[in-house]
Amino acid sequence: MIAIGPLRPTGLLAKQAASVHALSGGRLTLGLAVGARMEDYEAAGVESRGRGRKLAEQLAYIRGDVDGDRIGPARDGMELLVGGMSGQAFSRMARYADGYAHGGGPPRAFASAAARAEAAWADLGRPGQPRLWGQGYFCFGDAGRGAEYLRDYYAFTGPFAERIAAENLTSARAVKDFVRGYEEAGCHELVLFPTVADPEELNRLAEAIA
Repeated sequence: MIAIGPLRPTGLLAKQAASVHALSGGRLTLGLAVGARMEDYEAAGVESRGRGRKLAEQLAYIRGDVDGDRIGPARDGMELLVGGMSGQAFSRMARYADGYAHGGGPPRAFASAAARAEAAWADLGRPGQPRLWGQGYFCFGDAGRGAEYLRDYYAFTGPFAERIAAENLTSARAVKDFVRGYEEAGCHELVLFPTVADPEELNRLAEAIA
């Protein structure tokens, strides 16, 4: 849902996004953030220092003509989201994006982040409200394997990875409660990711929320 913008050259990122946007018939929503793993920068051979500044420059470029006082339309009408939990992330979201993408967690965590996003939006004097996106994880089949995937993926967070794994949604009731909680918290778009590589998980999800 969110790409690490600073890992990519700005021109290449914009061109790739524009191509996907065109091929999808204008349906691409581009989410960008600085990322939380320093290993990603090491693997890509990209300097991690200054990544926030680089992301802001990328957003301004993709956004189009930004004169410092006015927020112009994104190139080709592409919807832009910004993720992150720092004050700078919310400021970048309000300055350059159309909305905010939360990284996951229970509905109360989303509600807290959404309030910060809306406050940053209002502080900048932008009309209306930001689009609010959330995400969660689910596994109806091998729950143990799904939890292990999350522990591995979030190992860089230390002991917190165990908490993330425990929040994996493993029943229809859990999914319905999760979706309802996000809806009540004002989420506009909620993306649920399977934690095992089994296409049947999508059919089970469809049945769970039917």
